[in-house]
Parts: sequence; C-alpha cells; structure tokens
Amino acid sequence: MGVVSRILGFCLISAVLALSGAPASAQATLAAVKKRGQLNCGVNDDLPPFSFLNDKKERVGFDVDYCKAIAAATLGDASKVNFVKLSFAKRFDALKSGEVDVLVRHSIITMDRTAAGTGVRAAAVTYIDGQAFVVPRTANVTRLPNLDKQTICLTNNTPHRANVENWFSLRGLTLQVQAFDDQDQMYKAFFDGKCTAVTQEATTLAQTIIATGKAANYIMLPEIISREPVGPYVKAGDDQWLDIVHWIQNAMIEAEERGVSQVTVADQRNSKDPEVRRLLGTDPGNGKVLGLDESWAYNVIKQVGNYSDVYERNLGVGSPLKFGRGINGLWQKGGVMYSMPMR
Repeated sequence: MGVVSRILGFCLISAVLALSGAPASAQATLAAVKKRGQLNCGVNDDLPPFSFLNDKKERVGFDVDYCKAIAAATLGDASKVNFVKLSFAKRFDALKSGEVDVLVRHSIITMDRTAAGTGVRAAAVTYIDGQAFVVPRTANVTRLPNLDKQTICLTNNTPHRANVENWFSLRGLTLQVQAFDDQDQMYKAFFDGKCTAVTQEATTLAQTIIATGKAANYIMLPEIISREPVGPYVKAGDDQWLDIVHWIQNAMIEAEERGVSQVTVADQRNSKDPEVRRLLGTDPGNGKVLGLDESWAYNVIKQVGNYSDVYERNLGVGSPLKFGRGINGLWQKGGVMYSMPMR
C-alpha cells in the first residue's frame, strides 16, 4: 500500500471513530450488568427519604426504589442491586470511572453537569425539589431577608452556594457562608449553633429536622429560591443505557396515567387497552427497541411500582413527610410529570 493510500486509510478510520462518538467499550453497560448479574447503583450514604437504612437495616428510599426499578427492567429482579455509597465530591468520578453503572444520588440536573465534555448525562427528571432554609425558632427570623449579615451553612459541590449568593446580592443583602464537603458535618454545625440557618433542598431539610425529634424547635422559611430537578445520571457515550434509564421513568409515569399500579398490574396484562398491552409487553415491540425483555416495564411496576407507588411510600401519605404531589403530580392534575409516548 502506498503512502497516499495509507494516509487516506488512516483518515477514513479517524473519521469513522469521530462520527461514532465514544469507543465501543463505552457502549457495553447493559452487557456488563447482565454478565455481572447485578446493578452497581451509586446512592447517598444516609439521606432520608432518598437513601437510608431503616430499622431492619434495609436500604430504602425514593432513590433506592429507582435503583431497584433499573435492576427489575434489565435483570428481571429488583433485588439484584449493589448499593454503592458515594460522597458529594466523588459521585461523578465514580460514575465516569465505571465504579457504578448509574448514579441515583439525589443529584440536581444542571447545564454545567451535563454539557458536552463532562463525561456524564442526565437520564430523566424523577423529582423536582427547591432550595429552602431552616432556622431555630429562637433566632426570631421569619423571612429570608432577615438573614442579612448572618451565617448560613451549606454543602460544597452543589448549586446551593451560587443560588443563595445570587439571591442575596440581587437584594443588596450580605451573608457569611460556612461550606462543608459532608452533609453530616453541615447539620452538626447548624445544630451546634455555628450558623443561623441551614440550606438544602426542602425535602431533605424537612426529613432531617423531623428525624431529630425536635421539629417544633425549628421553622422552614417561606422563600423557596430555586427549582431543583433531580434524577439519575449515566456515563456519557452509551446511548442504549441512557435510553433504558430514561424510558424506565417514562414507563412508571405512563403506568400511573393509565391506572396500572403495583397491585393491579398482573390483572392488567390482559387489558383491552392497546397502550396498556404495549406498556406491559403483552403486545411486543418496546422491549426489542431497548434491547430488553418484553416484560421489562411489567417487572418494574410489579416489583417496584408506578410513579405514584414510589412517591407515596417515600414522600407522600405512606411516609413521615406526608408531602402532597404538587409540582410532582401528573400533568393532568396540575403537576409537570408526564410520559413521552411509549410507542
């Protein structure tokens, strides 16, 4: 082969690699999970109601249920999950290195985390939270502007600092910040009186304060200064895996919309509704598109539940929080949750 031919051949190979995106090894998450027989799912160490150990030392929570849903869809068994506890600082590195197959760690979805070159992709919005503030009742603070020139505790490696600094700056107010790499350290500082307020997503704040048994000693200020959509992240370069995690969320919402719950799903496999039959794999097609068994969505709903099942037991009426659905309700009921067409 002449020099020109070799150069042309090299250029052609380079062009093909460039167009194909990530190398073939990055396209193998589903195969690796199936070969391993277990899903490695990155979660928080102790963050009720998202991931924590209950009285029986079982790991439970909203994020935990999503890990189980992914295992049910890909392996047919929601119990085949290895929960990998990750810190704020190390969570995305663990995902990019392959230590975990998916990160389901109450992680906020932002542009700087998901833009090209970050090495990760957000697969779905599973819950919408908002940044709130809690203060002791003894501080005599009733509104956020009352924290002018006060100290606020928050965590590093989150958008919280920028959010609060922007909010105060726009109103000509000042504040002092104590930032911590570890959430437990942040709350310890707050409870020890080292800061006037603590800020985090409203759900986590509420759960943490309730868990102290002294909720009456604290108040949550009325201002919610941000919207914080959270959801699972996957490693960039594996489109099939991204699609799988994305459509699991859609399937759980679609099931709720069509009245298919964990309790009723077995009977509804023989539904006359073609959309339900397609969702549950009675009429095949959706499984093949994703490279999964046709019963993948049925397994998710039967073993874990639809979106309402998961929400209510972790955040709603079945939980200590008793949170209403609000913005996380179905679109037909004033919320923003909806499924892309499952066809």
